[in-house]
Amino acid sequence: MRTLIVLRHAKAAHVPGLADRERPLTGRGERDAKRAGDEIRAAGLSPDTILCSPALRTKRTAEIAFPEAEISYERDIYEAYPDELLELVRRADPEMSTVVLCGHNPGVHELALGLAGGDYVFRPGAFAVIQVDSSWEELGPGEGRLINRWDPKEAQ
Repeated sequence: MRTLIVLRHAKAAHVPGLADRERPLTGRGERDAKRAGDEIRAAGLSPDTILCSPALRTKRTAEIAFPEAEISYERDIYEAYPDELLELVRRADPEMSTVVLCGHNPGVHELALGLAGGDYVFRPGAFAVIQVDSSWEELGPGEGRLINRWDPKEAQ
């Protein structure tokens, strides 16, 4: 059994003249990133690896949510389509039982829906916990089960 945690970056600021990749988290975004990490740990989950977009807002989300973890920054996550994200997950070390993918919408939301179905929004800071029976390499659409999800706005 493997677990994929799909995490959308937390709330980011829109700063005129600042490149999209350099957008920082807002104060609320920083708080929500910490809460997301706390919720994941409270569920008894501990990531073996974190695959993260190199954009500032995703980097900070992952660093705040998982301060003790080693993070792998993957440039292909930025602006990726769900099939590209799935391909990155498929390349995860087969020994890893829990993988976090921290990225951007619409790709991360569509990845979660494609793997495990459901009908929910995926606001900044939200995550979905998806259990899979197959190996990472063989993971495909519809092969996951949504076992938990969290949305910072619903948890207030």
